[in-house]
Amino acid sequence: MGRGAAIERAVDRVARRCREHDDARALRLAVVEEIRHTIGFDAYAWLLTDPVTEVGGSPLADVPWIGELPQQIRLKYLTPLNRWTTLSQPPVGCLRSVTGDRPEESLVWRELLVRYDVTDIASVVFRDQYGCWAFLELWRTGSATPYSDADADALSAIAAPLTTALRPCQARTFELPAPPPERTGPIVLMLTGDLEVRAQTPETDEYLRLLVPPDADRRPIPAGAYNTAAQLLAAEAGVDHHAPSARVHLANGVWLTLRAARLGQTGVADDIAVTIERTSPGERLEIFSRACGLTTHEAELLAHLTTGADTRQTAESMFLSEHTIQDHLKAIFAKSGAPNRRMLLARATGR
Repeated sequence: MGRGAAIERAVDRVARRCREHDDARALRLAVVEEIRHTIGFDAYAWLLTDPVTEVGGSPLADVPWIGELPQQIRLKYLTPLNRWTTLSQPPVGCLRSVTGDRPEESLVWRELLVRYDVTDIASVVFRDQYGCWAFLELWRTGSATPYSDADADALSAIAAPLTTALRPCQARTFELPAPPPERTGPIVLMLTGDLEVRAQTPETDEYLRLLVPPDADRRPIPAGAYNTAAQLLAAEAGVDHHAPSARVHLANGVWLTLRAARLGQTGVADDIAVTIERTSPGERLEIFSRACGLTTHEAELLAHLTTGADTRQTAESMFLSEHTIQDHLKAIFAKSGAPNRRMLLARATGR
């Protein structure tokens, strides 16, 4: 009874935070403090994800191994155990519990985190029927006790309301269409297989500063590029089949797509190129439809509208009545917050 009441109070506090914040960064920062107070941890990383590829970006983190961040990301993506892409019900996995108190079964623990005296890791995924929206890692170190069943239950209980809040936060990022920063050349980052930065095009630094604003005069950390390249390594190793790409919000309604690929033809010895470009209208439409929670018919209708089709043409293509098309359109307006077709199409395609 006591544990259930504590979990219920934690869920209530998180639900309150969800109502208070409509920005994913502000929401995560507020909830992190609730989790710190309720459950306790010593370090964390919370990344938003492309709902389809499940590759991370837009990180919030406080970790003591910042100098080894590329290594930590690489190992995280190469570790099958408690990988966010495999967590479902429950949406939480705790290292000590899952391994029977044998954390060395985790690649990232035995090759890196053990050196930082990490005693346990709680992994949480935020996924619904529209895709995977984020994952969270909570590390306990030193003399801290491993996560208990009660801790895992509390994290599972708050995962659902947080997922319900995070998806609309992403939908709101489409509300202010604007052009990206002016550029004259390609945005490319060159990485080694260990995710060390080898080279980059001159304008890459500007984009990285917008994606993950650095502190003071420090150089920006290319976290999105690290994650995308790490997914390429995971796919090559057969750990996960998702594509090495991620769509991430930049600013003012602008979304970017990051993609990773090997250079040359000789395989794993080659460097990795991560390209950054404005998300195409088709790719943007997909993530917009998912973020707004559109049904299959609603998403199909919106896709028809982006081709310039009118109500009659769309009804004929979908084998529906014009009245039904209008009902679906009203639902899309309600879910997206767009007041009319012109604004709806501008938000959905970025044009």
